[in-house]
Amino acid sequence: MGNNILEVDKLQTAFKTDKGEVISVEEVTFQLEPGETIGIVGESGCGKSVTSLSIMRLLGTHGFIKKGSIKLNGKDLAQVSEAEMRKVRGNEISMIFQEPMTSLNPVFTIGNQMVELIRLHMDYTAKEAKKYAVEMLQKVGIPRAEVIIDEYPHSLSGGMRQRVMIAMALSCKPKLLIADEPTTALDVTIQAQILELMKSLKKESNTSIMMITHDLGVIAEMADKVIVMYAGQVVEEADVFTLFDEPKHPYTKGLIESIPHLEYDSDQKLYSIPGSVPTLQQMPKGCRFHTRCPYATEKCVTDRPPHLAVDGNSNHKVRCWLYEEVGSKTSTHTSGSEVNV
Repeated sequence: MGNNILEVDKLQTAFKTDKGEVISVEEVTFQLEPGETIGIVGESGCGKSVTSLSIMRLLGTHGFIKKGSIKLNGKDLAQVSEAEMRKVRGNEISMIFQEPMTSLNPVFTIGNQMVELIRLHMDYTAKEAKKYAVEMLQKVGIPRAEVIIDEYPHSLSGGMRQRVMIAMALSCKPKLLIADEPTTALDVTIQAQILELMKSLKKESNTSIMMITHDLGVIAEMADKVIVMYAGQVVEEADVFTLFDEPKHPYTKGLIESIPHLEYDSDQKLYSIPGSVPTLQQMPKGCRFHTRCPYATEKCVTDRPPHLAVDGNSNHKVRCWLYEEVGSKTSTHTSGSEVNV
């Protein structure tokens, strides 16, 4: 396994519906080293959150892992019992959910919830657990932590609740932290503080981070490497510098070109990818992006592209026939900037 703390191999996650079984995530493969941050990006409905919930085995009664493996330090989480998985959650893997108000129980104080978590995974008395909870709240920058610990979630701001979630997620010193849109609905000042906090805590404890977001600015700030997902599949993966400097997949290029820049003229239109993500029940044949791709060929319509290494670089892969066929030719997007295909 090498130095990887997490190895996801050909993960396929399905859900049972009234209309039959649907595949939500298909052939997702990636690795994560200790202390490394991986970013997973894509539009809503692309499979980002389902991938993270598959790793946590929190798919509900209708979801299940159909194929593939999820190895945490060599242990396949797809095969362990639910009792074993409960020991993994919160202890070896922690998750910061997208909306802290729905993740925190409104009828219990912050202290009640933190103490319960700490005592569940660590050999602490109630008094020791509460003292440790206050220390964790102070560590994530919450003022008057000894007072806040006795407050209810509704009395805290969104930024404060998110800090509480981070404190809870890190209290048992997990090897892997999954952050699902951790800065959504927060103002830019609080967002910057949360990201700086996560970076400093990662540096202190060598925790690996899996950052799930649609915000490429957050990815540029946080990630060491990036996975781009579309319609349940990984369409491109590379280190963060390569992805922004030399994107290969038309979808990745579209995402990057849709980022607003200060130097844009006031009358210049922002690039947008035409169409929308297909539904799980009506996935296109061949390449799943071909219905929205300006470069699609007949082969894209009929044949499913494999995950190809770019110029023999195993760290940069793309799922696109166009790259294989066109190679180093250049094309121009509607925004006028020249990009490699």
